[in-house]
Amino acid sequence: MIDEDLERIRRRLAELRTEHRDLDDVIARMAGDPFVDQLRLQRLKKRKLALKDDIARLENQLIPDIIA
Repeated sequence: MIDEDLERIRRRLAELRTEHRDLDDVIARMAGDPFVDQLRLQRLKKRKLALKDDIARLENQLIPDIIA
């Protein structure tokens, strides 16, 4: 992989981690509200899981393949 590609992946990872952390904060605040919109809360949780999957996929791209 070229250094530019690695840097692009690292930048995208940082963006996704920030969004994931922000969603975590929003979800925690919403969960404490007894009048929360459950549908919105579920959508945010699904988005958070999708972000986690994207983060894992990009992290795997940064790990070099080891030939056994």
